[in-house]
Amino acid sequence: MTNSVNDEVTLENLPLIHEKLLQEIRKGIVGQDHVIEQLLVTLLAKGHCLLTGIPGLGKTLLVKTLSKCLSLDFKRIQFTPDLMPADVVGTEVVDEDPNTGKRNFRFSPGPIFTNIVLADEINRTPPKTQAALLEAMEERQVTVSGETRLLDAPFFVLATQNPIELEGTYPLPEAQLDRFLLNPVIDYLSVDDEIKMVGETTGKDRDTPQSVLAANDILSLQKLTREVPAPENVVSYAVRLAASTRPNSEHSDDWTDKRVKWGAGSRGAQALILAGKARALLDGRPNVSCEDVKNVAKSALRHRVLPSFFAESEGLKSDDIIAHILEEVSQ
Repeated sequence: MTNSVNDEVTLENLPLIHEKLLQEIRKGIVGQDHVIEQLLVTLLAKGHCLLTGIPGLGKTLLVKTLSKCLSLDFKRIQFTPDLMPADVVGTEVVDEDPNTGKRNFRFSPGPIFTNIVLADEINRTPPKTQAALLEAMEERQVTVSGETRLLDAPFFVLATQNPIELEGTYPLPEAQLDRFLLNPVIDYLSVDDEIKMVGETTGKDRDTPQSVLAANDILSLQKLTREVPAPENVVSYAVRLAASTRPNSEHSDDWTDKRVKWGAGSRGAQALILAGKARALLDGRPNVSCEDVKNVAKSALRHRVLPSFFAESEGLKSDDIIAHILEEVSQ
């Protein structure tokens, strides 16, 4: 693995690194700039990302393209109904010495032992297997047969799910959804971008994306993100946004109380600040603003807000509820 691609990662050269990353990612992906930004925000904030979108919009291609721009180990796990926890984290196997006949247990690591994990169609596998990711995502470690093994840093999970083919799927429980920093939604391309994409992907082979960041670069960026100061008013805004999603709380209004079954916890407020810090860094700014927090609010909260039956009867989704809260909560 390459230790570093850049001489030094600093606030001053970060906009240039950001632009290089975008140039390389765009060799494989047309459009979706907003989703690409959120993937980079997740990377800097040391989080995990859950990509949601219908088939054929490039979710898997986007993750694979990003992995090519990073000098990191990458593995893909295709989640299926028959996938077992041991298929993800690994298991103990028996080795027999051909000379002595003595048998020993040996740990055979699963695909979770890498830097970037693509959990493809994560909602296709049963809850028991989904739960195998929980410890790895939160603690950056895996426990098998009573022994805990640390995962290499950096480590992050990029999961995809299809929101329309619900037959044969297992919706992620709220406890696991909360482990994802952001939940970007990939939508259809604009007509102009789709014309460009179809033209480029049905002709000669495209250029292969080149590596821009390596492990040490990413660890430096993650450290730099944590060091970005968050003014008291920005932290207050993030906490009040998260608190306003909780029904029957002192910060929620009657409209929200009727339309939210369950709101964001404290991890939601943390996600708003960390994602806001990362977004500020990508812009080359040394501090986070309320506007940064507002910009990432839907992706940071949509998977943490559960609409009530009343909201569903009105055709409202979590995005609609968050939009209402953003209008009501002052900066």
